Amino acid sequence: MPTRRTFLATLAAAATAPALTWADAGSPHYLAAAREASGAYALFGLTDRGEDLFRIPLPDRGHAAAAHPKAPEAVAFARRPGRFALVIDCVSGRVLHELEAPEGRHFYGHGAFIADGDVMVTPENAFETGEGKLGLWSRREGYARIGEIATHGTGPHDILRMKDDVMVVANGGILTHPDRGREKLNIDSMEPSLVYLTPEGELLEQVVLEPDLHKNSIRHLAQTEDGLVAFAMQWQGDLSDPVPLLGLHRRGQAPVLCQADLGEQLAMKGYAGSVALDATGRLAGITSPRGGRVHLFDLDGGFVESLRRQDVCGLATAPGGMVASDGLGAILGIGAGGVEPRHVAEGRSWDNHMVAVRG
Repeated sequence: MPTRRTFLATLAAAATAPALTWADAGSPHYLAAAREASGAYALFGLTDRGEDLFRIPLPDRGHAAAAHPKAPEAVAFARRPGRFALVIDCVSGRVLHELEAPEGRHFYGHGAFIADGDVMVTPENAFETGEGKLGLWSRREGYARIGEIATHGTGPHDILRMKDDVMVVANGGILTHPDRGREKLNIDSMEPSLVYLTPEGELLEQVVLEPDLHKNSIRHLAQTEDGLVAFAMQWQGDLSDPVPLLGLHRRGQAPVLCQADLGEQLAMKGYAGSVALDATGRLAGITSPRGGRVHLFDLDGGFVESLRRQDVCGLATAPGGMVASDGLGAILGIGAGGVEPRHVAEGRSWDNHMVAVRG
């Protein structure tokens, strides 16, 4: 039987043991979910070339993940409308906690850490009222739910933490209910918006599109270090309308909407699946798996280039440019010079997003 002295020595050693970092998980550059050839689902940690560092099984199809800013810990989210979010130790592969959406809620597949990693924030649908909410979960308390705030909109899909813990939220504007699957219930009265909130729920700014673009659901977000937000949109109207699918916004200014030439805009089929800003600070990109396109724009909103790749969707910042993933198992370098295949995982189908790990 351990003596009291041994017990206290063990506690002291644990208290002084160095905290694990992302280096202990192999220093992944990206997290991405995928379906494998067997039909199983998993979350992968990837090198900058797209090679596997770790594989962690998921119970169902994933969507995106949130990487803790310091600890080798990720929260993997189910595809919308999802009710599970798994907190995963990326060193051991263990599931540390399973977050369940409260009664009357579902997750949207995204989340973000604030408060130096102490609080996880989850966009949620209060589906009986149609109100968007942000759930707040305390990491220090074992991811106990500690509160929620309103997003001042419907269908909050993506969220990013900005400077001083300001949160930018993409209110997609689409009303759904889990009893109706992925059916969209309010297309004619949609009101998408981009909102900036404090952790206490104060609305700092709200950006609403022009009335003729009210069916353009604001879905996914990226940002530069100096506060430029890029937002990707998905058009719920007539696909013969060549509407913009990328917007750029700085707080206090009007949004800049970006469009390619007519043929390329129509080729996107009204759908931008992911958005990223390149490492050079000169380009923004969106993907369309439906159109098999990556569109690149300069940060003044000018169209730069269209790159073709079947079923391309995931997109993230990479050294020297961007990196993309597709449904055929490929990881691709993306830049003004074109598409560079980096790695292919045979039989794997990457899901919608690649998440950069910044730890």
